[in-house]
Amino acid sequence: MTDKAKTPKFPMPRAAGCPFDPAPELARQAPVSRVRLWDGSTPWLITRYADVRALLADPRVSVDVTWPGFPHTNAVSKARDTRMKTLMQLDAPEHTAQRRLLTADFTIRKMTALRPRIQRIADALVDDLLAGPNPADLVAAFALPLPSLVICELLGVPYADRDFFQRVARTLVMDEPDPEQAMAASEELNAYLEDLVATKAADPEDDLLSRLAVEQFRTGAMTRREIAVLGQLLMVAGHDTTTAMIALGVTALFAHPEQLRAVRDGDPEVVAGAVEELLRYLSITHTEARRVAREDLEIGGTRIRAGEGIIAVKSTANRDPAAFPDPGMLDVGRKARHHVAFGYGTHQCLGQGLARVELRIAYRTLLRRLPALAPAVPLERLAYKENAVFYGVRELPVTW
Repeated sequence: MTDKAKTPKFPMPRAAGCPFDPAPELARQAPVSRVRLWDGSTPWLITRYADVRALLADPRVSVDVTWPGFPHTNAVSKARDTRMKTLMQLDAPEHTAQRRLLTADFTIRKMTALRPRIQRIADALVDDLLAGPNPADLVAAFALPLPSLVICELLGVPYADRDFFQRVARTLVMDEPDPEQAMAASEELNAYLEDLVATKAADPEDDLLSRLAVEQFRTGAMTRREIAVLGQLLMVAGHDTTTAMIALGVTALFAHPEQLRAVRDGDPEVVAGAVEELLRYLSITHTEARRVAREDLEIGGTRIRAGEGIIAVKSTANRDPAAFPDPGMLDVGRKARHHVAFGYGTHQCLGQGLARVELRIAYRTLLRRLPALAPAVPLERLAYKENAVFYGVRELPVTW
């Protein structure tokens, strides 16, 4: 029987006074232990790097949110996800088939081909920064529009509609949103994307939604709603995660001036390594990787029974000294590519190649073109998104 008084609640906030670190309560937890969720359920919490990787690669666990015992983030996500499952909530073979529809659009070769266009977007945004007021909010002026423009072009969503989809996305990625607002926002975005799919089926262009409209909707393989749900996942995850990483990564570099100088003065290989280290160090996904055991299994010497929920904590896995010596230190020279910020196994982030290209270009362009870039307010005054799915800084006033 679980002792309610001794079972900590999850999620836990970042460490007080150190906004980049996981909550110290997590470090004090046993590597495999029980936590209490919003609904009183007590799933298993997995915190060690090796155990997290093993779990995420284990076919005996499921991402299916309709399984009894699945550890839902909150009541809203439970209602939404069980009614409208996305690629992230599908097991094989459905997951394999749906992911295969998208892999051609996210290959390394395709991402490499996008580099010149992403670079032009980044340079244009810095041009606008230089021509505008100083100081400025780096989130609004650069971190948000860069990935938004890129994902819009990739999907074929008109960027002129950005105010609409950014407003809807903000509602969808809050960790504890108002239930009615969240469901309404999801339906609003689905309706918008369904109309767009119909338009592209009639007049296709060179983008992902057009290809799905022609190859899947026209042939009857997928409905407009099914394509819209897939598009919603790509839109929201494709811009909000990278927005958070750009701004939070710059904030972390501000807090470590010697690391900032190393990135600013380094060659592309140094910047690429810095991106991996920042991904490890920051681990921005607050909801972590949630699973449910389909059959009995053992993790870290602990027996987990079929039907029990499991939460794999990527932020603590990325701070495990067994995998990353002196893990609390930000070291952009570290070889950190083996981090689990993008997950692991069959559900590893599909868009990780795109995110890497965007982040490398973003950090390098900002620091090379704005060598005197600095915070315009003391870092301790910044406000963070403690209650969002993706952790980040709300605004980042900068000067140059």
